[in-house]
Amino acid sequence: MRQEAKHSNPAQITLEGIRAAADLIHGSVLQTPCLPAPRLSRLTGADVFVKYENMQVTGAFKERGALTKLSSLTDDERRRGVIAVSAGNHAQGVAYHAGRLGIPATIVMPALTPFVKISATRDYGAEVVLIGNTLAEAKAEADRLADEKNLVWVHPYDDVHVIHGQGTIALEMLEAQPDLDMLVVPIGGGGLISGMAVAAKAIKPDIEVIGVETVLYPGMWGALKDKTVRCEGATIAEGIAVQDIGLLTQEVVRQSVDDIILAKESTIEQAINAYLTLLRTIAEGAGAAGLAGMLTDPDRFAGKRVGLVLCGGNIDPRLLSKIVVRELARDGKLVSMRIDTPDRPGILGEIATVIGDMQGNVVDVAHHRLFLNVPAKGATLDVSFEAFDRPHGAEIVAALRNKGFTVRHLEIGERMD
Repeated sequence: MRQEAKHSNPAQITLEGIRAAADLIHGSVLQTPCLPAPRLSRLTGADVFVKYENMQVTGAFKERGALTKLSSLTDDERRRGVIAVSAGNHAQGVAYHAGRLGIPATIVMPALTPFVKISATRDYGAEVVLIGNTLAEAKAEADRLADEKNLVWVHPYDDVHVIHGQGTIALEMLEAQPDLDMLVVPIGGGGLISGMAVAAKAIKPDIEVIGVETVLYPGMWGALKDKTVRCEGATIAEGIAVQDIGLLTQEVVRQSVDDIILAKESTIEQAINAYLTLLRTIAEGAGAAGLAGMLTDPDRFAGKRVGLVLCGGNIDPRLLSKIVVRELARDGKLVSMRIDTPDRPGILGEIATVIGDMQGNVVDVAHHRLFLNVPAKGATLDVSFEAFDRPHGAEIVAALRNKGFTVRHLEIGERMD
């Protein structure tokens, strides 16, 4: 029998409420696996276990809180219908389960929401309204529509029922892996980490709960540290790009969360790529934020048994392919260079031969003759090639220079000398 302790928290966020939510959503929301991830363990130096919430029907954890809230509505509230504002995953969770329960749903989304999330929300039967460039602007329109049509709000995070639903993830993780030392949880408005922290601390008081935000949207970090912060900018983790964190969730985080890490955009890209290439699974920016936090501060997690929540996998395929290419470039496995050459027959073949003889693979070539900074009898070639690793790419570039070619390195990061 596990020891359970009582922790005070605002608005009656309780282990009992979370357990009741678990019973309520059982059979309607997938109990996703929480599995060891040896390749991520080697990458981070910790003993990593991943909770695959990207396997939910809507591709994200938000179904849990949405269904818990929808199930709490009166018959009159169900007839009136519900409204939510979301950049995507909460929208899909509300739309999907509202459709299942026969509840009319209106979802207001920022106009810049990835199309894959807009399309999925419409496919679940909700009325989608696109307006504004931020969640704050979308929220203003949702407030107007709620008043005009007398709709019931389903808040994405600052709601007791929603928080209880999200907390069911911690119950499942600790049931599957009771010896976890730490949980690492992405933070947007704070609903997910609030529910998980309350559940985890009640079941296992000595467990550490660490949150992760993007550096562009450090709202909860600022609240926890009592610092004034700015939340703005284009982020790959739009699912946690929240300007106004919850009032209720702030108080829960202050009482139950041990610390918050801020992850850079480039590190979140690295985490998305790691999930894809090492675990063969898809993570959106917000879903990969927990792993990005571990990569940001690996010493904190070294040797610990760490539970990661892969909370969502709804990423635009074009963006995902772009990230993969960028990570190949950062790793030195895709090299882009500009070569100044004389404009004579056979020159491209000579360059390709040097690369091929050294087992590089040319993937793209652009031939320029009209650049004004190129001599009239000269040309410029932009060449991209694949290499085994960064030293191999450097050897190929050095071989081209030894052949007399002027090579300027165009890869992301520092120039290759």
